[in-house]
Amino acid sequence: MDSKKTIVISGGTSGIGLATARILVAQGHNVILLGRSVEKGEKAVDTLAAYAGQVRFIAADVCDESACQRALAQGEIYFGAVHGLVTAAGQYEEKLLQYETLAAIEKLFAVNVYGTMTLCRLIQPYLRRSAGGSIVTVSSDAGLQGNVACSVYGATKGAIVAFTKSYALEAAPYGIRVNCVCPGDVQTPLLREQLQRNPKLTMSELREHYPLYRIAEPAEVGEVIAFLLSEKASFMTGTAVPVDGGLTSW
Repeated sequence: MDSKKTIVISGGTSGIGLATARILVAQGHNVILLGRSVEKGEKAVDTLAAYAGQVRFIAADVCDESACQRALAQGEIYFGAVHGLVTAAGQYEEKLLQYETLAAIEKLFAVNVYGTMTLCRLIQPYLRRSAGGSIVTVSSDAGLQGNVACSVYGATKGAIVAFTKSYALEAAPYGIRVNCVCPGDVQTPLLREQLQRNPKLTMSELREHYPLYRIAEPAEVGEVIAFLLSEKASFMTGTAVPVDGGLTSW
């Protein structure tokens, strides 16, 4: 196992972010969970109660640069150093472009793209003080291939892939690795909301799109993220790793 490290996880109070946190604390690391909802943050910390000294929730919206700055500073004070980042905060929208509004498009980019970029920009001085580190951004299969009614969402996730590859080149001289995971559908609150909005879509129908004929569990994506954060992936940077049960290989 790597030496004990501190990892910041945006969107860390549920889904992939929380699953990743659970894996990391079990490995002996510290996690700083970022999220907008204090209630969800407290519940997330409660689920990790067995690792209480290794977990800290800090309320922060990735669209609020000042809040992100304060959160990183507080996290460093609490744990003494920051060594990594996972940008799991994100929003999903499924809508044909002709029905989109400019406000909705801007909101999706603000959270998925600008929020990711802001945290990556702000955390670099912390990682440099730690003599390097690792960042894992969270994209989607929609960032690698076209999906119907996902032109805007897919554009935000494609932007994350392109950003990751370019930022990895900028960060490499400082010993900072930057990689990206591209999950397909995952059993998260976002997926449950999607199914509720579209009652004609069933889990059984979703499974039929996957060569492995099932939907991923959050921990299956979290394990890949934990690997990319670790020294086991020490020669990996600028990669976009599909975690999609073969979806993008059809």
